[in-house]
Amino acid sequence: MKLCILDRDGTINEDSVEYVKSPHEWQPLPGALEAIARLNHAGWHVVVASNQSGLGRGLFDVAALNAMHAKLHSMLAAVGGRVDAIFYCPHAPDEKCRCRKPEPGLFEQIGERYGVDLKGVPTVGDTARDVLAGVAVGCEPHLVLTGKGAALRGRSLPEIFPKETRVHDDLAAFADFLITREAAAA
Repeated sequence: MKLCILDRDGTINEDSVEYVKSPHEWQPLPGALEAIARLNHAGWHVVVASNQSGLGRGLFDVAALNAMHAKLHSMLAAVGGRVDAIFYCPHAPDEKCRCRKPEPGLFEQIGERYGVDLKGVPTVGDTARDVLAGVAVGCEPHLVLTGKGAALRGRSLPEIFPKETRVHDDLAAFADFLITREAAAA
């Protein structure tokens, strides 16, 4: 099974320091939905792993989160794409849970759900915590320079990032990389 794991806020959609709290505020990044569709058409199963501490902070409820995800699914379908599942951590940072990235709990849940070892599975996000959560279970780390990652544009990666982290301008560039690498290996 060809599986890749994506962060949500800052990777697929616009991020906000005030949190994305409603379907109205949920806006895809340019080219991100089309990138997911291209991955799907190349045979990739796409899963989302996302910290959603706005739930634990009381900024929005599960109904609002479900409505945001319904918008994601609908907009993806309109461009011929899909995400197979969305895993999220609902906890606030002070709850010290195992599922809040950079902890690997969401990734462990994905591996269990799909019955696969995540060693070598590409994961992409816009922060070190996204990358580190995946690396903890053996995923291949990728960083996009969108969302919080935009602050790293034109700079060397801080030492917190694993040395094997690949950097891409955005989700479209990540999709191009993955599809091209697979074609070259065939």
